[in-house]
Amino acid sequence: MRIRIRFTKTGKIRWTSHRDIARVWERTIRIAGLPVAYSLGFSPHPKLHFGLALSTGHESLAEFLDIDLDPEAPNAPSEADLAGLPERLTAALPVGLEVTSVGTIASNATSLQQAVTSCEWRIEIRGAEPAVVADAIDRVLAANELTVTRQRKGKDVTDDVRPYLLALAVVGPTEHGTEIDAHLATQPRGLRTSELLAVLDTGGEEGRVRRLNQWMLLDGAQVEPLAGPHGATSAPRAEVRAS
Repeated sequence: MRIRIRFTKTGKIRWTSHRDIARVWERTIRIAGLPVAYSLGFSPHPKLHFGLALSTGHESLAEFLDIDLDPEAPNAPSEADLAGLPERLTAALPVGLEVTSVGTIASNATSLQQAVTSCEWRIEIRGAEPAVVADAIDRVLAANELTVTRQRKGKDVTDDVRPYLLALAVVGPTEHGTEIDAHLATQPRGLRTSELLAVLDTGGEEGRVRRLNQWMLLDGAQVEPLAGPHGATSAPRAEVRAS
């Protein structure tokens, strides 16, 4: 049996690294008494499958974790037990991590890292006025090509990141600058929020960054990895295109 968990990461715990969050989840699962399955071999480890890593310092309303449970364990949860699992897990998690839904998925489901094709972000650009940011967005969306230089295997590689910009829009001013919404592709390599700000070139700096959602493609339509109370299947959403 495999379950998928959707959870948030907000507040001070955003400064906890992805690796440390994985350790937090291992401890939480033990406290909650979930009968997690273990790998075979000399050094067995719990079968936890995390989604796309979140940069340290960033918040998220949509993080995902898949857990393989031992179907032969006497305390294996039933479908009915899943309704109370979000509250049960949240009680064992540190402040800032909250489980919002849980659902079962196929044991052979594609991994989250492969299945997720895009993410939606809310990004604060400090020191930049909304009008300046709006002009920058118009400029990059009108471009046929946007190149960035990255390090890959110790070498500088130039990539065209224009296909990763699915949608960009100004949300409004903040106390320190401007917030934007960005829908960015994650396949085949993805685009970091810091790289997006470099491409926009507004002269501002990255402020608060929050992942709002993650999306998969199913028969050409966008769907959430898990949505609704206790993991009800999400309805297909029309593909968002930059305009």
